[in-house]
Parts: sequence; structure tokens; C-alpha cells
Amino acid sequence: MINWPAFIKLDGDHELLYIASLEQLQSESHDLIVGEQDCIIDAKGHAYSLLTYTTTELLERQQGIYSLEDVTQLIRAHEFHKVQVCLTKIHFVTIEEAIESLAFELG
Repeated sequence: MINWPAFIKLDGDHELLYIASLEQLQSESHDLIVGEQDCIIDAKGHAYSLLTYTTTELLERQQGIYSLEDVTQLIRAHEFHKVQVCLTKIHFVTIEEAIESLAFELG
């Protein structure tokens, strides 16, 4: 079971897409063209196959867990490509806090 919030990580792209709920995932996923390595990463660091979800609407958990450091690095790369935030100031206490930081981009 996915722990919300989460974010979508597309392979080969530094852009991350914040997803607050299953309903938002259902809405956002219809417009995505996904590949085998694309995934959704939840607040506990678990990754789920996005390709499986778009074809079956089942979230198949992938092996391994993203650590807080892994998630922080993804967010730093995301912010670096936007050139809007000083990367040395990006620090988080939990994965959930890191994911929630992406929600501020929606406003």
C-alpha cells in the first residue's frame, strides 16, 4: 500500500511531479507516456512501477527502498535544473518532508 504523499520520477528526466493522493495519481497518469524505469516513490521511500499502473491500475512495488539521502538527491537535481534554489540549503528530516517540499511548486 502506498504511503501518501508521493512523487513521480520519470527515467532520464530531473523533473519530479508531486502526487498527494490516489485520486491525483489517477488524474495525472492518463496524460503520461511512461517507460519501464518510471516510478512513483512514496513517503516511506518505496518505489512502485508506473508502467504497471498505467496498464493495469495496480501499483506493483519494486525491490529496494529509496533512502532520505536518495530522495534528497533527486530533489536537488530537480531544483538544480529549475535554477531557483540554493542546493546547499536543501535538507530534510524525513522522506515525507522532502516530498511535501515539492507541493509548494503547485501554488
